[in-house]
Amino acid sequence: MPAAVSTDGGGHALRIRRVSHEYETSGGSLAVLDDIDIDVAAGTFLCLVGPSGCGKTTLLQLIAGFAAPSTGTIEVDGRTVTGPGADRGVVFQQPTSLMPWLSVRKNVELGPKMRGVSRSKRRARAHEELQRVGLTEFADRPVYELSGGMQQRCQIARVLANDPDLMLMDEPLGALDALTREHLQAELRRIWKETGRTVVFITHGVEEAVALGSRVIVMSHRPGRIVLDETFDFSGSDTPLDELRSSPRFVEAARRVREAIEVHRSPDPATVAGARSETEAGFDLAVVDRAGGHEATGDVQRLGTALPGHP
Repeated sequence: MPAAVSTDGGGHALRIRRVSHEYETSGGSLAVLDDIDIDVAAGTFLCLVGPSGCGKTTLLQLIAGFAAPSTGTIEVDGRTVTGPGADRGVVFQQPTSLMPWLSVRKNVELGPKMRGVSRSKRRARAHEELQRVGLTEFADRPVYELSGGMQQRCQIARVLANDPDLMLMDEPLGALDALTREHLQAELRRIWKETGRTVVFITHGVEEAVALGSRVIVMSHRPGRIVLDETFDFSGSDTPLDELRSSPRFVEAARRVREAIEVHRSPDPATVAGARSETEAGFDLAVVDRAGGHEATGDVQRLGTALPGHP
């Protein structure tokens, strides 16, 4: 496991306090999140899973500072989030935030360039991160010549080059084919172990969440609430992911997460009429390149403590 980095927030890279959020729609107010309360220790790989429309993406957008929560507060490294900032880096599901007229290298250099980093230093940093994600051979190619998986790796390199306190990843592997997805899961696990970054990762994949997450939170149907909160040690293992997935411990962990999603998949009948999904009611975002312990409450189940021994 990566060593935790000390922060101003008492060891917490991210603190979410009593956050609820509503959208105003043509049918009236739509509650998307309800009383979310999370502490995330530095160096955690946190995976958020839950049924479609449960508020996962909304929560990530609030952490990124793209909008303010209706109620509650969010802190990153002890500082209250009031808007986008270089302390948070976002990797989107689609690589549309990459600049198609720039080369791979210049895309990765863009954030440091905007911060006034000298050309020689930003070139060296871009080379370091492109080497980390295996794209040095393509550094001078335009990004539109890369495959989908390579473009996602370019996004990851660009975020790492900005040296953020927190990496926010919104289903970054969701649009990839199965084999590319599995390859990048292994790459993400390696990068996380190398860098010790704090990551908030959204996925619909139960096995992906259990394999990558040192902590997995399951959210209920809208309005999203935390219904399961578990810590796992699979992400810190050196066991190849294909072997890990076949182990009895992994299968049982994935079963518990899947069961929690299924139990809380059904909507509250009172909220169905006239409701739209969070995506339909969501923000139209102008992407800015540099935007870049949990206490049990209500019906939360905290089942943490790392599981013993790997197979």
